[in-house]
Amino acid sequence: MTEVVPGTQDGVLVRFADGRQETFDLVIGADGAWSRVRPAVSSATPHYTGVTAVEASLDDVDTRHPDVGRLIGDGSMAVYGVNRALVAQRNSGGHVKVFAQFRAPLDWHTNLDRHMGLNRRAGTDAGLDVGLDLADVEAVRSSLLALFDGWATPVLDLLRHGTAFVHRPLYVLPVSHTWAHVPGVTLLGDAAHLMPPLGVGANLAMLEGAELAESVAAAPGPDDLDEAVRAFEEQMWARAGRWAKITTAGLERLVSPDPTEALALFDEVQSS
Repeated sequence: MTEVVPGTQDGVLVRFADGRQETFDLVIGADGAWSRVRPAVSSATPHYTGVTAVEASLDDVDTRHPDVGRLIGDGSMAVYGVNRALVAQRNSGGHVKVFAQFRAPLDWHTNLDRHMGLNRRAGTDAGLDVGLDLADVEAVRSSLLALFDGWATPVLDLLRHGTAFVHRPLYVLPVSHTWAHVPGVTLLGDAAHLMPPLGVGANLAMLEGAELAESVAAAPGPDDLDEAVRAFEEQMWARAGRWAKITTAGLERLVSPDPTEALALFDEVQSS
């Protein structure tokens, strides 16, 4: 799909990359952060939060890296420092996701000396403009170990044993992202309310998908479909707006100059 054009005589026109085009009564943009449906209803685009994550994976952790498995436990663990954090999340089948998070310019990897001050610790010549090839696993590992230099050895093992490093700069939509209702087109999930990944976005998307399906199914007839979608949007905006504020503030505290803010945030959440 390349374009969604609402308001045509036959409904909502959808153009595809192979040249085909079809019309529909309702087009739902559930296509993520860089939604191709969103421009049909909103001019908003995601913006960089100032926080980058580099994702790594560990497989068969309990067999291959039992000390790391015990460190993570049965769920997840997080360690916070000044403007950086290491988070590990246990998945099924002994698979673990590790996220190295840090505040940096979007192009941090193009010049490690200027942006991150890493070239001396990474063993390169001082003063050189050192770029990082994000496809070079060992180079990424070395740079991350330099970035987290001084952290405890068991924690750094999350990076030492990690594989398949993936660069994931964190983007968000405006906190209170809404749009003037457009008949025949709507959004849900990250397409509608991209927010920091603090355990909310995916759950909202699943809930909204179920709610929209119920709303569409309950519409008595085609003439009632638009009102059903409009009511769904109003409900989604109110709830997503609240969570966007919470997660935006949460990211500011979890990756901040003062690591005690992260601990205080967890204390507040747990106490409630």
